[in-house]
Amino acid sequence: MASGIFAILDDLAALMDDVAVASKVATQKTAGILGDDLAVNAEKATGFQSSREIPVLWAITKGSFLNKLMIVPVALLLNAFFPVVIKYVLIAGGCYLAFEGMEKIFHFLFHKKEIEQTGNNITEVLEHQLPEQQEKAKVKAAITTDFILSIEIVIIALGTVLKQPLNIQIITVCIVSVLATVGVYGIVALIVRMDDAGFRLIDKSNDRGIFSKIGHFLVKLLPIVIKVLGVVGTIALLLVSGGIFMHNIDHLHDYLPHIPDIINEAGLGIIVGTAMVVVITLIQTIVKKMKKT
Repeated sequence: MASGIFAILDDLAALMDDVAVASKVATQKTAGILGDDLAVNAEKATGFQSSREIPVLWAITKGSFLNKLMIVPVALLLNAFFPVVIKYVLIAGGCYLAFEGMEKIFHFLFHKKEIEQTGNNITEVLEHQLPEQQEKAKVKAAITTDFILSIEIVIIALGTVLKQPLNIQIITVCIVSVLATVGVYGIVALIVRMDDAGFRLIDKSNDRGIFSKIGHFLVKLLPIVIKVLGVVGTIALLLVSGGIFMHNIDHLHDYLPHIPDIINEAGLGIIVGTAMVVVITLIQTIVKKMKKT
């Protein structure tokens, strides 16, 4: 009897060890998307009254959990009954990530005025809405973005354990999903409260001394942090997408073996992303012309 219990405990220990290793690898693979998720949601969670920042962030966090609650079972079922689909979904997701990364770069380089005008138009629309409507609109937009990114997080996490037993797949994907949500939105909470912490330090120190300087530093640091996260997230999107192509398209896996993987991945992400931007821009142009005629 005792030996049976010890055998079960030994099996559980071995299982958890395998899960820990698999979760570590899966978390590393999804780090790029988490960086983009962090940057996007940090930006969307700012601009509210101080008293509403945490409630808004909590609403987005709950939406993120619901997103993953829907996505995880579907991904596991696809892997169980149509495993070949996972590979193509990963590649399709890689194309989307590459497109998103290069679209941001092209817009930054060639459409600054357009971005500013779009931002002004959005601001004008929001100004005519009630605060509750503005809040709901931003929360809805953040949850929608999170849904798209969550699909990639779950599938990439699942892609790292495709050769593992089903129980390890389920536990690993669930752990990564929870860690992704808690980690991202926990850090976002710290970021959006950075300026409030700075203002409190300034107020309590009567705007004098070292604490006042720290407060001013925190207030000025917030927009810089958000911009840096945006840049890092964009680079990470290209690297993650390139990594997806390299590991899921056989002909690319051993292509240019003497060049470091990070350069190959960045190059693939840029090439595919640029092609996607060109194709989608052409389609949009054709659709606009057809509507005019």
